[in-house]
Amino acid sequence: MTTDAALTPGLIAAVALGGALGALVRYLVTVALAGRETPPGPVVIVNVVGSLLSGLALGALTDPTLLVVAVSGFCGGLTTFSTLSVESVQLVMDGRWRRAAGGMLVNVVAGVAAVAIGIALGGTLVETFGR
Repeated sequence: MTTDAALTPGLIAAVALGGALGALVRYLVTVALAGRETPPGPVVIVNVVGSLLSGLALGALTDPTLLVVAVSGFCGGLTTFSTLSVESVQLVMDGRWRRAAGGMLVNVVAGVAAVAIGIALGGTLVETFGR
């Protein structure tokens, strides 16, 4: 994502705060779903929701500052490829390679689809309600 937002101390603080809030939401989702083996797991949920929100922001926001705070900050803190990677390796080490492969596939495919849907939905919202 490229942005025309000026790199200022205020923007840096806003992106950091957005990232902290996204990470907090990710943690709360993980805690709320702890111990449940029902799909989708917390990592899939935050990655797909974060991808959808990123797409919505890309499709609907025109203010470069809001865009970078929403996508790089909040959605960057919410989604987590590193956690997906660690979880996948742990599953493989436990002999659950099919679940690991399935989780990776679902995260990537659903995440990409959610971004595309979000961009389309964001554009539709802008056309309907204006910016």
